[in-house]
Amino acid sequence: MKKRIVILGLPPVDALDVIGPAEVFTYANRQFEPQAAPYSLELVGASPDATLDSDTGIGLRAHRTLEQERRSSKPIDTLLVATGFNAVDRFERPTIEWIRSHSKKIRRVCSICVGAFALAEAGLLDGRKATTHWSMAQQLADRFPDVQVDPSPIWVKDDHVYTSAGVSAGIDLALKLVGDDLGDDIALEVAKKMVLFLRRPGGQAQFSTTLLSQHAPHSSLNDLCVWICDHLYMELTVDMLADRVSTSSRTLIRMFRRDLQTTPAKYVEDVRLEAVCRALELGTNSMEEIMRQCGYQSLDVLRKAFARRFGVSPRDYARGFAP
Repeated sequence: MKKRIVILGLPPVDALDVIGPAEVFTYANRQFEPQAAPYSLELVGASPDATLDSDTGIGLRAHRTLEQERRSSKPIDTLLVATGFNAVDRFERPTIEWIRSHSKKIRRVCSICVGAFALAEAGLLDGRKATTHWSMAQQLADRFPDVQVDPSPIWVKDDHVYTSAGVSAGIDLALKLVGDDLGDDIALEVAKKMVLFLRRPGGQAQFSTTLLSQHAPHSSLNDLCVWICDHLYMELTVDMLADRVSTSSRTLIRMFRRDLQTTPAKYVEDVRLEAVCRALELGTNSMEEIMRQCGYQSLDVLRKAFARRFGVSPRDYARGFAP
């Protein structure tokens, strides 16, 4: 029996939040003979008619309205809720009530980007870990204090509820769901057919630490951050970094907290782990070489730090990413 995938669009939607995941399931179906396709995909619009407005101005045509879905007896295997930045303050109460009541009968309930606001309003994220687009994470946390909001990962799974970050992260989440259903080989084949450079795990950050450091363009730490990236093989203690910029360790810690909202030690660890990821993705160096280049004292320390951050071992990460 085909798994029924329903994308619920709350207008105005971000078009890619709908189209991206839909393409993943469509490409997954194409890996099989038509009669053996594993998914039945439907777009349901929470509008009076089947027209689904998007923030781009490009309209989408839903297969059915939410009112028609209410009268349907067809079970839903996976529900993905997609909306847009301009819709998070005006969800209709009957739509939120439908999400709340039907979630109990659905195997997986997911949100794409700011669709997390709809799940939170329906009470599905209370007491759960969740993510959303990084620029809206604080607003989600402020509005729904019972939700454990983490602005960093590209997607988060807590029991049967999944939340994802912005735009392309919806594709990553859909690939995860396909991998769970059909196996990683099919998910990787879909990623290749969609010409995706990488298939990213949920623990991967929405944006890199080095990019984050560029958010403070006038910071006196800029040169030091560049130097750190070029000298990861060294023992980068707080005292040594403080000497590098001719200040005290205590002052350096204050500067990092003020400009980058982190500590020197955490920044170094994050940059090192990103460097490990890049090396694993290229697949040209041995683990011992990566260990030395990225400044780890042993393979065991590297593996533990990597698993703690990404939830997978370096070996498993390389299996999914290396050429």
